[in-house]
Amino acid sequence: MHPLIVIVGPTGSGKTGLAIEIAKRLKSGVISADSRQVYRGLDIGTEKVSKYAMRGVPHHCIDIVSPRRAISVETWRKHAERAIRHLHNAGTIPVVAGGTGLYIDALVYGVDFPAVKPNPILRRELEKKSAQVLLEHLRSLDPIRTETIEQQNPRRLIRAIEIATILGSVPPLRDRIAQYEVTWIGLNPPFMELEEHIALRIDKALKKGLLAETKKIKEEIGLSWKRINELGLEYRIVGEYLRDELPHTALRDTLVREVRRYAKRQLAWLKQNKDIVWYPSPEDALRSFV
Repeated sequence: MHPLIVIVGPTGSGKTGLAIEIAKRLKSGVISADSRQVYRGLDIGTEKVSKYAMRGVPHHCIDIVSPRRAISVETWRKHAERAIRHLHNAGTIPVVAGGTGLYIDALVYGVDFPAVKPNPILRRELEKKSAQVLLEHLRSLDPIRTETIEQQNPRRLIRAIEIATILGSVPPLRDRIAQYEVTWIGLNPPFMELEEHIALRIDKALKKGLLAETKKIKEEIGLSWKRINELGLEYRIVGEYLRDELPHTALRDTLVREVRRYAKRQLAWLKQNKDIVWYPSPEDALRSFV
């Protein structure tokens, strides 16, 4: 099997910087496993790495599709596998980094969720329901997935219900066989430290223009509020503020609280994988890698 380095962890844990440093030492490239950085124009809300921060390291699976249409796990995996082949053919080890556990599982274990075909009748029925009702429906089918999914994203909830309706639940990791020789690196800083990083990240995003970016994807790209809600909690919450559904005084604290909750769900998904070696900081992981 071809070698692969996979760096995982919750948002704000330092995955991006660590991936760039390791890839630079290996003269390799970074493959982003982030379900939102695939979209063009979603830069601030996704904390997309800048060209300057890349330090000359090639990055793959970033800005590959318009946010007007949703990308599937299978489509992302095809892009990622193409990049992996390119880097292997160049004689180096690809570095995959991201916090979207579903993407990473699909790549490493070959999990083929799109094998469960969309059910138009079920979708029409589910699209009439609120996110909370969808969440409770999913809980009755697959309580484990309920704890790791983005709980206010109707599109993800509906897809999870489709899969759980057919499969019963997401197959556990122990039933899967890795398609690569994977070196797993997990970043899991003390949660108080992670909370501080998340708060700083939100403050930085607001200062850089998260509100203006959300307005832009609404007005210039022409996305509906429903579609914006599907692009992640930062855009959903800012959308609520822009529609006067959330007071300005609550915007920053709501963003921080929800991103912290999301980080916990990321960890819940990743902790299912017992092969991941966890480190409290990028520096500790790098020392071990060297």
